[in-house]
Amino acid sequence: MGSWRGLGTWITCLFLLHPLPSPACPAACHCSLGDVDCTEHDLHEVPHNLSANTSTLWLGYNFITALRPGSFPFLPVLLRLSLPHNHLGTIHSQALVGLGELQELDLSNNYLTVLTSETFLPLISLVTLNLGSNRLGELEPRVLYALPQLQALFLHSNPWVCTCSIQPLWYWLSHNKEKIKEKSLLLCTSPEQLINYPVMAFTNESFRQCQENSLRAQDYAFFLLIGPFCFLASIFLCIFMGSITVVCHNLHKQSHSWKRSPVCRWH
Repeated sequence: MGSWRGLGTWITCLFLLHPLPSPACPAACHCSLGDVDCTEHDLHEVPHNLSANTSTLWLGYNFITALRPGSFPFLPVLLRLSLPHNHLGTIHSQALVGLGELQELDLSNNYLTVLTSETFLPLISLVTLNLGSNRLGELEPRVLYALPQLQALFLHSNPWVCTCSIQPLWYWLSHNKEKIKEKSLLLCTSPEQLINYPVMAFTNESFRQCQENSLRAQDYAFFLLIGPFCFLASIFLCIFMGSITVVCHNLHKQSHSWKRSPVCRWH
């Protein structure tokens, strides 16, 4: 019994002298108990050698311009991702794959102009999304429908274009008011007569004209193309039918003359 106790003590001493290797930590970051802080380190991309046990990742105040496919490889327990104050302009549709446990995503103060629903599809657990202070003029509601657990959404300080194209987003916002934070800062920047008008102040009546005139630019282009085509086609059809009529008339005259010719010779 004493020998086993002595062996256990010996093994414990070995572990104290040679502790298990700690999870990898990027050189430009500070890591502690799943928290990886890479704030303000002049980073131009997401660090690659992140530990699989990372639960919070701070990447604010850097120079990251894009999130490429597989930007966050194997981070199964990442709960919070913070990317504010970068130069982020594009997010690839496969950039966030593998972040199914993510609950908070901060993309504020960047250069985002367009977002697609495919981008956020992997984020089935996302609760809070901050898109404030970007360059979003419009936002497809499909982007938000892709987030089934969303409870808090920040869209403030974006240059919203309040034409008919914003109606689908307004409809989603008006039916999810409890999720919208800082509603008073959702302001129109165009057209000129609606500058600084609150997006949430619109009503169904505001979009009545859009429903009456629902033709899109593509529709007008189609009409502009089909109109001349139909006009030319009608001219060719008239010429063709006229030619057929003339030919038939001439054939009829020739046939009539041929029937009468023997009678003339007989006389």
